[in-house]
Amino acid sequence: MVTDLMKALEKYFNRYLVNDRGSSPKTIETYRYAFIQLVDYLESQKHIKPEYIKVNDINVNNIEDFLLWLEKEKHVSISTRNQRLAAFKCFASFLKYERPEYIATATQIQGIVSKKHQTKEITYLKPEGMRLLISQADRSTVNGRRDYTMMCLLFLTGIRVSELVNLRGRDVSMESPKTLVVHGKGNKIRHVAIVKQLSDILGPYLNEHKSLLPCNLDKPVFMNHSGNKFTRQGINFMLSKYAKSARKINPEIVPEDCSPHKIRHSTAMALVEQGTDLIIIRDLLGHTSVQTTEIYAKVSTARRRSAIEASSKQLVDEEKPLWEDNTGLKEWLKGLTNKKLM
Repeated sequence: MVTDLMKALEKYFNRYLVNDRGSSPKTIETYRYAFIQLVDYLESQKHIKPEYIKVNDINVNNIEDFLLWLEKEKHVSISTRNQRLAAFKCFASFLKYERPEYIATATQIQGIVSKKHQTKEITYLKPEGMRLLISQADRSTVNGRRDYTMMCLLFLTGIRVSELVNLRGRDVSMESPKTLVVHGKGNKIRHVAIVKQLSDILGPYLNEHKSLLPCNLDKPVFMNHSGNKFTRQGINFMLSKYAKSARKINPEIVPEDCSPHKIRHSTAMALVEQGTDLIIIRDLLGHTSVQTTEIYAKVSTARRRSAIEASSKQLVDEEKPLWEDNTGLKEWLKGLTNKKLM
């Protein structure tokens, strides 16, 4: 049975998020799981069968109860709780546009406040730690040169791992001014300079793999051993391998949980420590607001204060839910991207 909610969600996921919002596949997937969880909650706690859930049931009372249930019963983090809320607030924006009769309900949903959580300490690699990490790649081998190039590119540009794996030959210009065309969050494009140090590393790699030949312009710049585009998991595995090796030499300067995002933090902190304007750092990292970038400046100030007070050295630079077998709305949600409403 096709309900009004199913019709609304079909437009929300397949048209509104994709075309109007330009949401990334990762965001769409996260929002989809939020609704799967909500449907599960309404069925188990409110005793509303999935096939009878309507748009009217997506209201402020049910959402607030659901969020409380997530925290108390499922023990999710504040971050996860806020992610789920973001999915419903976005749906409320869609309802205002698509179903004007729900404007009052949608406005109430958008008024639900996100919870604040304690800011986690930003951990990052100082330049000496970064040098030790990238030195673990064996540049006498093809894969070693590839890994070395990827790590240097991550650090010298601050791009996200998703932006790295999506780089194509046509996104790289080695003619002056040398730049990368980076496809960021929400399909936003920005241009990132290829500095001389990176050019000296990236240039030979591109020549070795003939990445800039016309026949290769649409292929990924970095491919795994199978000749396919790298995955985020593949990059994480690669970094973990080199971090483990580096920590055998000096565990004090290379964190155990080394990740692409930690390298991104390292880039930002290095620039802050060098006195780079926050606006420039914001544009480089692709932040929407400079407030996000200010986090690094605050960390830098706090660390400098601690360094002075301690007379220490100067600083330089959820799992997918396992749903029981269900039919109807939940199954439809899980297969939403693969089928159309009849």
